[in-house]
Amino acid sequence: MIISKDINPERDFYYLGAKTIEILSSTEDEKMDFFSVFDALKSSENISLNLFTLTLDWLFIIGVISKSHKGYIVKCF
Repeated sequence: MIISKDINPERDFYYLGAKTIEILSSTEDEKMDFFSVFDALKSSENISLNLFTLTLDWLFIIGVISKSHKGYIVKCF
């Protein structure tokens, strides 16, 4: 769910998307490996692979990231 009525905002796509963008912004590289981004996010947030994938889908839909053919996440900012 994008916005929920939960008392845990750290489970929303807005929050997890912001954390993912923060990780992507912390590097000079234009692209990062899928699992390296997941591991970096997993170290600070308790996130499942399924929720991470949904967060990446949301970031892709709004045009923040794109994908490459070799499994990399490409920054569009």
